[in-house]
Amino acid sequence: MKVITRIGELQKNIDHVKKTGASIGFVPTMGYLHEGHLTLVKEARNDSDIVVMSIFVNPLQFGPDEDFDRYPRDVERDTALANGAGVDILFIPEVEEMYSGQQSITLTVKERVEVMCGRKREGHFDGVVTVLTKLFHLVQPNRAYFGQKDAQQVAVVEGLVSDYFFPVDIVRVSTVREGDGLAKSSRNVYLSDKERKEAPALYRSLEEVKKKIEEGERKPSTIISLITTYIQENTSGNIDYVEVYSYPKLMELDLLEGEIIIALAVQFQQARLIDNSIISVETEEDSNV
Repeated sequence: MKVITRIGELQKNIDHVKKTGASIGFVPTMGYLHEGHLTLVKEARNDSDIVVMSIFVNPLQFGPDEDFDRYPRDVERDTALANGAGVDILFIPEVEEMYSGQQSITLTVKERVEVMCGRKREGHFDGVVTVLTKLFHLVQPNRAYFGQKDAQQVAVVEGLVSDYFFPVDIVRVSTVREGDGLAKSSRNVYLSDKERKEAPALYRSLEEVKKKIEEGERKPSTIISLITTYIQENTSGNIDYVEVYSYPKLMELDLLEGEIIIALAVQFQQARLIDNSIISVETEEDSNV
């Protein structure tokens, strides 16, 4: 595995790969790797000749009151994990490398961001699409892999690729979970022992309402109420949001139909956890066919 920190060196290596005709699978991350990231690498390894991973804690994704400075970092550990997972090129740039000087052009996301996490994280997804635009140009991947846990991010990235004709396929990879259902996240390390025992209730709440939908429930307000009650009764966390939308356009629904997302966020003392479930809901017409 090659570990690269400079843009020029990355470009030379990508040029060489392109000349051989090899396909490139790309896994962009902010590091502190866990099984979820390694699952993305596994998927890329199955689909591509060369796997490129980036590790970059992007400051543009953090608001003034968010955790950029305390975001977990362990480059030595990450390098070993990436190597063991089969990454061919690991790109670990410094902030100054990715954002040298004043940016003359800025990107602003207009759709799919005024809901869920985007509602309270103004500019967050602007930072996401900015760094991905840079990375997509540098890596020139055939496919890029994203975990479905960050479903709003996936929806925004798909919009970016579609709107600006990036020649890259976005591959959605199912959320990787602990044995008790908790979605794997770099922020799980901040949970207290008590909170860690409570946290799987987030996933259980989603599973409970999925059963209700299968039984015929179609009102978004009922689904939201059921999840809210379940989390309040089973955790000490404060609910940030419980929301239901169409997916991936993230539009409000009067009744559940088609592809939908049920998403939630819960703030524990030192960690804010998110989770979601994407479900295909039959309409009456579908069930009568």
